[in-house]
Amino acid sequence: MLRILLVALTLGLTLGGVPMLAQADESALKRLDTGDDGRGWEGVGRLELAGRGFCTGALIAPDLVLTAAHCLFDSVTGARLNHEKIEFLAGWRNGRALAYRWVRRAVVHPSYVHNGEVVAERVRNDVALLELRHPIRNARVEPFGTDKRPKTGQQVGVVSYARGRSEAPSLQEVCDVMARQEGVLVMSCDVDYGSSGAPIFTFDGGAPRVVSVVSAMAEVDGQKVSLGTQLLLPLEVLKAELAAGKGGNAGTGPNMAEVGQVRDTGAKFAKP
Repeated sequence: MLRILLVALTLGLTLGGVPMLAQADESALKRLDTGDDGRGWEGVGRLELAGRGFCTGALIAPDLVLTAAHCLFDSVTGARLNHEKIEFLAGWRNGRALAYRWVRRAVVHPSYVHNGEVVAERVRNDVALLELRHPIRNARVEPFGTDKRPKTGQQVGVVSYARGRSEAPSLQEVCDVMARQEGVLVMSCDVDYGSSGAPIFTFDGGAPRVVSVVSAMAEVDGQKVSLGTQLLLPLEVLKAELAAGKGGNAGTGPNMAEVGQVRDTGAKFAKP
């Protein structure tokens, strides 16, 4: 259970033979303020939730955006959002995006349960796939490939928007996979509110490939860590859901969620 995992993190115990408090040479967050800084990362964008909050998403096909499932739910009421009110802003930086697209269909993992308790089952299924109304055909906005789950100890990176850095993406090129348990990755990546759904990348062969999305954060003896799903199998399930014609019914709940806002509702991240 992730609850046990979070306690283990707090106590500094060892999971799977890996010392959870081991420190690595990690890169600091780099804000991608200019076109040169952001080159190659334009497929990461902000997901606007009716203009009242945001998550982070990543383009993995011209018409498909990957994000966290909890981004599609109201953080207070738990109601499913109307996905037709969600807009993907590809490469959003300092007030402009390279492409603006509304969402046509949205599917969450069928085993995802949206409630206030952050346990392993919720985190490992906390993934959603959004089909855009129109594909993005822009040579500067290239979809990312995906890859198998990273190994414990492997270095990964993350590109995200977050509270205090919502107007441009930030890159942390080097963080570590600290442990894998019950389909959950525990990583040392630096995340905050608004980072939900942010893509986790590996760089094998030089090209960034998405291997997870940010679901939650916790602490390891005062050090923040991020939690995410092991992506490959959940992504296959989501693609099958879209292929079966699912995801077209717009939500009937409120059309906003304060995922990227300062207010802490407990729906996005957990601290043990």
